[in-house]
Amino acid sequence: MNPIRILLADDHTVMRNGLRLLLERQPNLSVVGEASDGRETVRAAESFSPDVVVMDIAMPNLNGIEAARQITAARPETAIVILSMHSDESYVIRALKAGARAYLLKDSAEGDLIAAIRAISEGKSFFSPAISRILVEDYMRQLEQQHAEDTYELLTAREREILQLLAEGKTNKEVASMLNLSVYTIETHRTHILQKLNLHNVPELILYAVRKGIIS
Repeated sequence: MNPIRILLADDHTVMRNGLRLLLERQPNLSVVGEASDGRETVRAAESFSPDVVVMDIAMPNLNGIEAARQITAARPETAIVILSMHSDESYVIRALKAGARAYLLKDSAEGDLIAAIRAISEGKSFFSPAISRILVEDYMRQLEQQHAEDTYELLTAREREILQLLAEGKTNKEVASMLNLSVYTIETHRTHILQKLNLHNVPELILYAVRKGIIS
């Protein structure tokens, strides 16, 4: 089994060194490069062709969100883990829209990073438990304030199945192949799911799935 090739991007040398030490103790994980700002990260992703980029949001010259967007556009096969001090939902949504598959709080990176890298290498998403907890609490508070019922009950069994696969990061084509359905059918189901749940895009769908405990 080939090792998972990792690029580390953070403007703090101490943080990068700590992450490198943590990762290189693990079997099948290999740190192939480092970068200290966003533009350097984009160039390094092109040079090293990593499987995973572990990246801070707050970096000089180009922030992590924009760097993630550029890397995803150029190398959609590269999975991105965002490290951040920010736990509010707006940052998580922006990171997901930029192409990130995992979002970790910096203070939990040591405990969660290896699990996150392994998860996104298998095509899944991953969030710090603290992030998941905050999203769940926010969601339950919104339901309570609106005196609303959980719209998940509106979904059919097939729609729930497709919701999970899409939230795990699979494409319409991959879901169609797994369920032996046409891509058009999956697209139709996805439209219905978003409408029923009052969501607007896949990043919001992923957040919804985290809140519901459908994915971790």
